[in-house]
Amino acid sequence: MIVILEPNIDKNGDTYRSLMNHLTHLPTIQVRIHEEIGTQQTLTELYLIGNTAALLQEDIESIPGVQRVVRISGAYRVLGRHQDDSRSSHFEYNGVHFGQDNLNVFAGLCAVDTAEHVEEMMRALRDHGQVCTRMGAYKPRTNPYSFQGHGKSCLPYVFELAGKYDIKVIAMEVTHESHVEEINQALDLTGRPTGVMLQIGTRNTQNFELLKSVGRQQEFPVLLKRGFGITLEESLNAAEYLASEGNRKVVFCLRGMKTNMGDPHRNLIDFGHVPVVKRLTRMPVCVDPSHSVGTRERAPDRILDIMHVTAQGVVAGANMVLVDFHPAPEKALVDGPQALRLPELPYFLEDIRLAREGYEKRVALAQQYVK
Repeated sequence: MIVILEPNIDKNGDTYRSLMNHLTHLPTIQVRIHEEIGTQQTLTELYLIGNTAALLQEDIESIPGVQRVVRISGAYRVLGRHQDDSRSSHFEYNGVHFGQDNLNVFAGLCAVDTAEHVEEMMRALRDHGQVCTRMGAYKPRTNPYSFQGHGKSCLPYVFELAGKYDIKVIAMEVTHESHVEEINQALDLTGRPTGVMLQIGTRNTQNFELLKSVGRQQEFPVLLKRGFGITLEESLNAAEYLASEGNRKVVFCLRGMKTNMGDPHRNLIDFGHVPVVKRLTRMPVCVDPSHSVGTRERAPDRILDIMHVTAQGVVAGANMVLVDFHPAPEKALVDGPQALRLPELPYFLEDIRLAREGYEKRVALAQQYVK
């Protein structure tokens, strides 16, 4: 059960204290508090966990300070949409807006190799008006002898260069809870010149202890990739692990399914699930075309497959694009064959703009005809 309080309720006021005293003394019920902080108002949501079937919705709604009560029937208790719940949900992090109503591009290095390449990438992003990137420091690999990232040794120069080129958010995969602490230490060491979105990769989607650990920290938002061999429901439940521990700043990423039915692409593209995730949950949805396609092949129309599938995700309403670029793909230590080149960045961004414009026109058309 979700108890939605009146906007901007005073946490130090008698109404709030009386309400919380009542709810916290309900038998077998736990209360979790979440705030949606907007530009004009703050909304407080109370999640009642436990035997809520015994509670009468009308009784809770009659308590002073309560605006509305939503009884949860779906599996995704924190992140899901429930009944007639059509509220927008978003979060702000380091000056960047993340929600189901906008689009951010995270272009960058799948794996950090040299400081020179990091600087070239960030300079190009700055020059084309971008404030987000991806930079892989920790790289889980199928082959134990493959390059697995520079780890914490590269973090200081990555963060310093992000500050130099005004990059606000870096998507960075973590595979162990110790990596979160290493990122925090490196940010402190460099004066916190940027922000980090922790990425849970497809191999760790069901690493439940990692999910719980990352969910317990409140500072960094999380990008959760869909597991490559599990159902959408199982992956959404993984996102719920993060939220149930307290971190609701979660972006859900579609990155293709592991099956030879996607051949010759690296994975079977699953971007048709963009609107499904937005319907079932309030999470922003990301698409990862690089790891879905896995090559730089192009169609007879001269458009790269990676750009085609990016447009498919964006025109379906994606809110974030995670894509591999590299100043010298032939020298990349991870996934060089699928990386786009820096001269292709303005072309890629303009193609995304066209696809986003198409999506917005489709939304306007639906509002006109669908009542």
